[in-house]
Amino acid sequence: MPEIEALKSGSSTQRDGLNHQAIEDYLKTIYMLAELESPVSTSRIAEARDVKPASVTSMLQRLAKLKMVDYKKHSGVTLTTAGEKVALEVIRHHRLLELYLMEALGFEWDEVHEQADILEHVISEKLEERIAAFLGHPTVDPHGDPIPAKDGTIVAVDTISLANLATGTQAQITRIIDDANSEMLRYLAELGLTPGTEFTVVDIAPFDGPFSLQVGDNVKIVGRTIANSILVTFV
Repeated sequence: MPEIEALKSGSSTQRDGLNHQAIEDYLKTIYMLAELESPVSTSRIAEARDVKPASVTSMLQRLAKLKMVDYKKHSGVTLTTAGEKVALEVIRHHRLLELYLMEALGFEWDEVHEQADILEHVISEKLEERIAAFLGHPTVDPHGDPIPAKDGTIVAVDTISLANLATGTQAQITRIIDDANSEMLRYLAELGLTPGTEFTVVDIAPFDGPFSLQVGDNVKIVGRTIANSILVTFV
């Protein structure tokens, strides 16, 4: 997927006063928000990027001129085919880098997101290919997020939020969706609740109370906020 290389050298982005990193960041944000609900509103983008809605509107109008998004002021925004290709390439870079930082450089899983956010914009296609080959062409990152293939395809896995499970359910942790929350990731690591961990829901306290999870011989307690961030598959 050479779309990012085209962005870096594109004269149209230079005329519009945009740098490729800003474009990539917005397209990635829109793609990830659209996984939950599409079209994506400007308010959701503003919240995710911690900027003012007016700034988002301005950027979306400029991205629409570049044919990266379809934007209607009161209806929200969707990615065009071109915009989705760029978003998927950035996400591929990011998730490969997260895994490489852990596997090759010894970073902890709560440290890699911030580093990958920086490096995802600067690695070449050749380096991306070398990293993927070194890692054995993985399909998921350390947090269980799917890594897009070179052609942009993603292996789909049916998951459900831990927060939606009933008492007695047996499941396996597949994905942590709030991987930018380093404090939460450290807490989950301390509990041993990482992708691949199997558990049984042994109790759910009333009035939106915490979940008690049987993991081996131990019981782990997690609140509903964390439960909402954990995606699982049934076992």
